[in-house]
Amino acid sequence: MEHAIETVDLLKTYVTGAVEYPALRGVNLKVARGEYVAIVGPSGSGKTTLLNLIGALDKPTKGEVYIDGIPISKLDHNQLAELRGKKIGFVFQTYNLIPYLNVLGNVELPMISLNTPPRMRRRKALEILETLGLADKAYKKPNELSGGEQQRVAIARALVNNPAIVLADEPTGNLDSKTALNVVETFNKLNTENGVTVVLVTHNLEITKFCHRIVYLRDGSIVKEVVQK
Repeated sequence: MEHAIETVDLLKTYVTGAVEYPALRGVNLKVARGEYVAIVGPSGSGKTTLLNLIGALDKPTKGEVYIDGIPISKLDHNQLAELRGKKIGFVFQTYNLIPYLNVLGNVELPMISLNTPPRMRRRKALEILETLGLADKAYKKPNELSGGEQQRVAIARALVNNPAIVLADEPTGNLDSKTALNVVETFNKLNTENGVTVVLVTHNLEITKFCHRIVYLRDGSIVKEVVQK
């Protein structure tokens, strides 16, 4: 069976001066198409490192990441950019919104790299903002929004190219419990209604109730997996 995501003996070591810090120690993980997986563990367990490697934002020291059966180490710069732009939507904990662009401009950004015509960019951005209840915020700047609204803008930006895979790194880390639940319900809806593969990194077990499987990471290794559905 071909998986949406597969990591094989994934090792990542950071070097600072003469000190080596192993962030991942040979992680093997398979995520089926349409699966909703949570990766949990304490700070420093390697959760964000794993997500960055899956999302082709960083390169492993050893091992391989496969997306739909394709080893991403074999992709050139342009192919990697296309993979990140079309197939993978990344939601960051810190939102990473461009402060001088309004909400609409931020959501349009991923489409510019794919040379989407301006009129289509605007239409698609407004559609996804409407879906996430943000249509009335389209012309506001990020600093005019609440934390929850900024996170939903970040989600809209990640989803605007209709990615098959969504990777979310602590997407509720800066939110109150009610807003956090709304954000997680958005991912659940994407998964159940659109078949999007979702990998959610979190340290908060309360928001994993929709997930099919919970993968526990500690000291750079998978120590346990729990199937929920």
